[in-house]
Amino acid sequence: MNRPKSIRSQQTAKEAPQSSLCPAGKRYPLPADGDYAREFERLKKIVDRERQKGREIVVVMGLGFVGAVMAGVIADSVDRKTGKPGKFVIGMQRPSTRSFWKIGYLNQGIPPVEAEDLEVAPLIRRCVRQKKTLMATYTYDALTLADAVVVDVQCDYNKETLGDCRQGSADIAALEDSLRVIGGKIRPDCLVLIETTVPPGTTEYVAYPIVKKAFEERGIAQEPLLAHSFERVMPGREYVCSIRDFWRVCSGLNDEARRRVMKFLSEVLNVSKYPLTVLDRPIESETCKIVENSYRATLLAFLNEWSLFAERNGVDLIKVINAIKVRPTHSNMIFPGPGIGGYCLPKDGGLGVWSYQTLMGFDDDIFKITPLAIDINDTRALHAAELVRDALRNMGRIVAASRIAVLGVSYREDVGDTRYSGSEILVRKLTEMGADVIVHDPYVKHWWEMEKQDTYPAPGHSRSRFFRNQERLKDLVVHKDLAKALRGANAVVLAVRHQSYRNLDPDEIVGMAGKPAAVVDCFGILDDSAIRRYFELGCEVKGLGRGHVKRIKDEVRGQKAQALGTGKNAASAAKTRTQGKNR
Repeated sequence: MNRPKSIRSQQTAKEAPQSSLCPAGKRYPLPADGDYAREFERLKKIVDRERQKGREIVVVMGLGFVGAVMAGVIADSVDRKTGKPGKFVIGMQRPSTRSFWKIGYLNQGIPPVEAEDLEVAPLIRRCVRQKKTLMATYTYDALTLADAVVVDVQCDYNKETLGDCRQGSADIAALEDSLRVIGGKIRPDCLVLIETTVPPGTTEYVAYPIVKKAFEERGIAQEPLLAHSFERVMPGREYVCSIRDFWRVCSGLNDEARRRVMKFLSEVLNVSKYPLTVLDRPIESETCKIVENSYRATLLAFLNEWSLFAERNGVDLIKVINAIKVRPTHSNMIFPGPGIGGYCLPKDGGLGVWSYQTLMGFDDDIFKITPLAIDINDTRALHAAELVRDALRNMGRIVAASRIAVLGVSYREDVGDTRYSGSEILVRKLTEMGADVIVHDPYVKHWWEMEKQDTYPAPGHSRSRFFRNQERLKDLVVHKDLAKALRGANAVVLAVRHQSYRNLDPDEIVGMAGKPAAVVDCFGILDDSAIRRYFELGCEVKGLGRGHVKRIKDEVRGQKAQALGTGKNAASAAKTRTQGKNR
């Protein structure tokens, strides 16, 4: 006999509880009102057991790109004397339709973030299933149980126009909301560590007033223990190490907060090999992160000028940079490629400019280089699109009638992170120009910036708003089969320096395309022999900062002309000899 349908299954779609869809396609129903009290009772029992074991209770707010792995690192740490776990970690994630599934994932021992680092999955699984030092929840009441709270709620910088970061503003609303909740629930002796990259002054000008006011409303006279310490996460194969085994900078709002954050970080990070740098005020720690990333962004923007110089004057900037890097003081110089990506570098300078004018209240304009660097980097990929246009034009084609294969969509080599990638701007511009764009990347499964551009990274904030004719990009598929991606391509763009792209054979590329194609090198991937071979095969080649390409093209054409002339002369001589014999 068939069982009757459950009440939930009988509800109409309109009445059914909201759910969160995980990347694998499973739905996680959001908690109902009555679930919160039961969840908190469950947490209290767990925390009581953990306290009996002498463990500190740490709540990590935000299970995103940084928070999830930071939670794992803390949960995996052990007491230096006993060798036993000294922390119990509760990952806190807001129960939204967008991200509630992360709680279910983590509680199963599954990382809620994708990473190329093979250590991430075992780390999360070990802490959840074996050590049982890590769990996740959705109730903010978990904060009442915490000895320390680590805040990993991201702060965005929303740009109103492409290429003018001054027409933008910091979005710290989510952080402010989190701080209000924290101030309303934590014990007075709880350490609050803001780990998010924030506008300089946030801890003192934003966090302190919010938490202090919440304390006063609760009748608490004690000063809140607020601290800041930024991460230096590098996506890729050393993701965990960049959190645990790397230099950290920190500071506290007062002496006790400074002492507590030093103690906390020393217990969970590898400070024996990578000592802490302790600064006097949180604004110094916050400024440190902004300056650090702005310096990198500025260097790349600076090289953009010389990249254009090189293209217009027959210079190979790749060779120039490699020659400079021989000098130890300049060994970190890198080629800018089609702009800079990742979550931090494209925005962090803007946070500094905004903070100076908004939080500190200065109305003068001391910032010249920092915003200009951001603007240059944001728009560099537009020049890459121009090179594609010019290369196709030299072959008698236009972008609007061309199939263009873009190889690489992540923001840097050998990772699957697509946040603010230069390839996104390139693809959007080529699509606006009418191209049929095909993309390939061995590391990227879903290009959310395209697939969910109505809602990702947030409604109204997709970079699709800067371009026309973007609707069809929702159906863009990231190919894994290189031959399929290249089939019939009129142009091939080497957009990312993935290892698998660095030694691609020109003959194979042309063979997979089925015809000579326009080849555009955005990252200095092609050496001179490869460039030469493409020209010999009838292709057109362009490259960011690769001004010497024309010289190679002229040499190949000259050799072909010479060979053709030699062939004609030989044929003429043979004809003359034949005519002489016939006389």
